Amino acid sequence: MSNKPSATYAIVTGASSGIGYAFAEQLLLRGYNLLIVSNVPEIEEAAKRLKDAALQDGSTNLQVVPLQMDLGQQNSARDLYEYTREHKMEIEVLVNNAGVYHDKDILDDSEGFTSLIMNLHMYTPAMLCYLFGQDMRERRKGYILNVCSVTSKMAAQRLGTYGGTKAFLSHFTRALHIELRKYGVHVTDVSPGAVDTGLYNIKPWMTKLGKCLGIIVSPQTLARRGLRALFRGRAKTTIPTVFWRILCFIILLIPTCLLRLIRRLGWF
Repeated sequence: MSNKPSATYAIVTGASSGIGYAFAEQLLLRGYNLLIVSNVPEIEEAAKRLKDAALQDGSTNLQVVPLQMDLGQQNSARDLYEYTREHKMEIEVLVNNAGVYHDKDILDDSEGFTSLIMNLHMYTPAMLCYLFGQDMRERRKGYILNVCSVTSKMAAQRLGTYGGTKAFLSHFTRALHIELRKYGVHVTDVSPGAVDTGLYNIKPWMTKLGKCLGIIVSPQTLARRGLRALFRGRAKTTIPTVFWRILCFIILLIPTCLLRLIRRLGWF
């Protein structure tokens, strides 16, 4: 394991469990100090587990700093940025993972939830990229990974808010990748399909079958592949690759009239 300078950190948002925690694990293995952020108190326990893992791996000098912060607020990006400046943390890697998932009719959501998902998926990650990206550009080195989604290609009912916000993040990431590449800053869009996080409330045997077929991946697999794409300078990676690329292509071919029929029949 190669250790980074003590003041060099990687930030992972939404890191208390699931995909975010897996990204934190992988970055720790790569020798980064961590600032892990979540809106739930379980972030403290997550930090403890990560520290214990680092100690078992012989990395006694790596730091894991937990920060409980609600990133769904308009001022949260600036607050997080100022926290790192106050604690003299040089951020080399930014992983924008925090978010919420659902499939629901747009007008059936509350105003509060609609504001939350738009802040989490668009405003906060964009502003974090803006703030930390300027420092990275000045240093001529940095890595930004935005966790988007294959639903960014699915303009369909019940996914309007979720897929729409992820579409913004995906398009934003592509533009930033092009703008910052010449400055030595790598920006990558990681677009997962189904991930085994218990989020979808499906039966265990279906999850197992999905993983065998390559339709569902573990958070650890997603994190490894996503970071590999980031450090190789790729603009985008879809995980799992083949199945979801085919599915997205098929969905793009479905005419709106057929989607309306599916809606009337109550299939989705």
